[in-house]
Amino acid sequence: MTTAAARSAGADQTRTLLASAFTQAGVEGYVHARDLDTGAELGHGADTQVVLASVFKIPIALEYARQVAAGELDPARRHTVTAAYRAGGSGTDGCAYDVEMSARDLAFMMMTISDNAATDLLLDVLGPDRVRATLDALGFKRFGFSSSAALDDDIRRELGLAPDRSLDDQLAGIPDERLLALRACAPGTSPSSTPRDVTALLAAIWRDEAGPASACAEVRDIMSQQVWQHRLVSGFPEPSVRIAGKTGTDFAVRNEAGVISYPDGKRYAVGVFLRTSTAATRQPLADRAIGRAARIAVDHLRTRT
Repeated sequence: MTTAAARSAGADQTRTLLASAFTQAGVEGYVHARDLDTGAELGHGADTQVVLASVFKIPIALEYARQVAAGELDPARRHTVTAAYRAGGSGTDGCAYDVEMSARDLAFMMMTISDNAATDLLLDVLGPDRVRATLDALGFKRFGFSSSAALDDDIRRELGLAPDRSLDDQLAGIPDERLLALRACAPGTSPSSTPRDVTALLAAIWRDEAGPASACAEVRDIMSQQVWQHRLVSGFPEPSVRIAGKTGTDFAVRNEAGVISYPDGKRYAVGVFLRTSTAATRQPLADRAIGRAARIAVDHLRTRT
């Protein structure tokens, strides 16, 4: 068997392993992984449009860092998260009273604990048009993003819920089939992209190609401080392996995209995007499947060198 044929066979075997991992977890799964130094890659449904959920916060963080690097935005300037931004959730999103913090800390809260209120305020500060222009200039014209408030408003309208009451409180008791059929769960009507494009954006950030080197370094630093340890991290328990990532969660959507860095200097961008059969908040099998799939894909790339 030629080297090329052996590699093809190895890739097919890896995709079989990925399919098995998803089947065992009871999910639909899509993966793309790329070696940031050699360009080698592996995909399983890598060009399928997937709902990003909070993975769309990565380009918002990038635009924040680019504006700071250009001297257009003062990272220390204070901004207030008011009731107009709060809907209940992580960080300032769940605070009872107004919170004042720097632009830098809005970005930090957005990426480390997926704070939706901080995200929406920061997006207003940056300008959604600036985020769109940066994505387009980098070649990611189909990479979607949105404010969390806009997505919540769409859900309220679709389900006929009250606009002045907590969305989470009103969702209790709504059947799974209605939640799974929401526009928020469908690519094309919710911010979406492909696993391949997500890892390409990560590669541009890690190679200092997505903006000034200082801007890319700040995004990498903030992403390395994400607190969630139940998805990508579950597949890489070794203390010597560093992970910088961003999760995404919404009803049937379970995602994480990030970069895995090994002690030997090798780095791998990987994105795993799942569609589950239930809208349950707690789905540990799906969470672990993200880590398992990422490990399978990265292990395949490491055996190529």
